[in-house]
Amino acid sequence: MITALINFLTFSRILVAVIIFIFLAIDKYYLLALFLFLIAGLSDYLDGFFARKYNASSQIGEILDPLADKILIIFLFFGLAVNLSSFLIGFAGSLIITREIWISSLRDYNARNNNANATKVIYIAKIKTSIQLFTILIYLTGLAFNKMLLIILGDFFMIISVLITIYSGYIYTVNSFKN
Repeated sequence: MITALINFLTFSRILVAVIIFIFLAIDKYYLLALFLFLIAGLSDYLDGFFARKYNASSQIGEILDPLADKILIIFLFFGLAVNLSSFLIGFAGSLIITREIWISSLRDYNARNNNANATKVIYIAKIKTSIQLFTILIYLTGLAFNKMLLIILGDFFMIISVLITIYSGYIYTVNSFKN
């Protein structure tokens, strides 16, 4: 029962990502998009909290949770790029997606070669995700409250986010091909 709730919370983040993208495409629904993004963040916290508290993990949950985070980030970066007509966000989002695909490929490669530890989640990767989500929060807050200075701050954090994303990908790559 609790595992089903946890998996539902995780899956709901994917659905919320699509809805937020639509709200960004429509315009004028920025506050609702921000609210839904905060709800998605809460669902991410709650599914992890319940999984730890009740020791209720599942294979699908272990796969779906990081995937839901990536889907949320991808939908929001592209929604923001389109909404703000921002080549920076579009290009940075493309780099981030490329890194994610590369790391997924490395994980598959390492699993086939009994080297799964090379792509085990590292601390900098958790920081990467946190900064990406914080960057999105800044952009959505700027749009929701019509504070364009926050959009410039978001651009600054977007650059930091890309640099950390690339760096973490570099670490995984080096670890994968050490031997």
